[in-house]
Amino acid sequence: MGDVAEKLAHFKAITGVEDSELCTEILAAHGWDLELAVSAFLSDNHPSGAQATTSEVLTSTSADTPQDLQETGRAAAAGSGGPPGLAWKLVTLPFSIISGGLGLVSGAIGLGMWAASGVLSYSLGIIGFNSGRNGQSSTQLLSVSPSASEAMAFIDAFEASFGSTRPNFIADGFMEALQRSRHAYKLLFVYLHSPDHPDTPVFCERTLCNQAVVDFVNENFVSWGGSIRASEGFKMCNSLKASRFPFCAVVMAATNQRIALLQQVEGPRYAEELLSVLQRVVEESGPVLVSARLEAEERRNNIRLREEQDAAYRAALEADQARERQRKEEEERLAREAAETERKRKEEEEAREREAREAAEREAALAKLREDKALSLGPEPDKGPDVTQVVVRFPSGEREGRRFYCTKTIQTLYDYVDSLGRVEVESYSLVSNFPRTVYGPDKVKLSLKEAGLHPQASLFIESNP
Repeated sequence: MGDVAEKLAHFKAITGVEDSELCTEILAAHGWDLELAVSAFLSDNHPSGAQATTSEVLTSTSADTPQDLQETGRAAAAGSGGPPGLAWKLVTLPFSIISGGLGLVSGAIGLGMWAASGVLSYSLGIIGFNSGRNGQSSTQLLSVSPSASEAMAFIDAFEASFGSTRPNFIADGFMEALQRSRHAYKLLFVYLHSPDHPDTPVFCERTLCNQAVVDFVNENFVSWGGSIRASEGFKMCNSLKASRFPFCAVVMAATNQRIALLQQVEGPRYAEELLSVLQRVVEESGPVLVSARLEAEERRNNIRLREEQDAAYRAALEADQARERQRKEEEERLAREAAETERKRKEEEEAREREAREAAEREAALAKLREDKALSLGPEPDKGPDVTQVVVRFPSGEREGRRFYCTKTIQTLYDYVDSLGRVEVESYSLVSNFPRTVYGPDKVKLSLKEAGLHPQASLFIESNP
């Protein structure tokens, strides 16, 4: 930054120009080569003869003064005896300095609320050229808002009056048409239609709708037309300072919402005249448009290359991240499986332990129950008239017998069988054969005598379903 500020200060001191923005633009246009920038500036401000010639080059852009701009430009460069002047250099500058190469720039018109001053007007003032009409500088454009309906209404009315052989007017507002021309790297052909002017019908029929003119305009320009009766057409009429009709102009987009007015045609013209003017504009503006297109293509290629490199890097990064995620997921899966296996093993072990514990508890409970029931039976009585002999046959074929008082209940027999611990089923009944009698829950309170089992009985065990 220190070197740039030092060069800027030296340039201002040598040239006497106080406008820092202009000095910066000039130095930047010459690659910040102080000696080259000063030489170009001083050559442009050489003797009055060269300056006057350069002024002629710039003021000859109107079709009302049909001079050979290229020859005049060459004469201006040769007459100066040095490097081309500032106006000539504007051809090679970026779009931030409105290009006027080979005498094409006659004015810069600001769009919206932006002023038309700045680099162009100051630059042209240095070489003694005032871009406005009648000695006045370019003025602001009125505030414009895109109006597709007005554009479509104009196209419909124009076709109704003059047929379909016409320039391909954009069915949109002026700013949209300007943006299309910028994106297509073409100039914008502007036609302002005055329906009340007596020369308008003949100009439209014989000149503007001439097949050769139509073909050339459609191939080389983006076209926009508007009626001065409509809002946007009226605003453009004021902004371009149209004083005679029919009115045509060629403009190009510039920075900071400004346009460069390259050519204007006012009043009636033959088709050959209009075509000659437009051909000259296209030829002289070609280097600027080609340079802009090449720069844009280079920028797009660089952006695409960076995007491809970024995409490749992102793809490689995502692949690495995916592999890392897979590795972690596999580790986590194995860890989960190991944890699940360990959990199941512990659960199974706990279940076995619990089952063993419960089985032991059940066995202990049964043993306690058998012991309690055996104790509840009391001692076996001796034989006597009040004693009943009972024999029980088990499913295994074993037989067990015992004496009971005849007053004991059927439940006592069940307690006796349970105390032996030989019945593996949980629910069973005591049954006699002859006659077959089942001593179920409804008879457990009967005494042996009441049940008909006294003085002796033979019973077997039958499991309940």
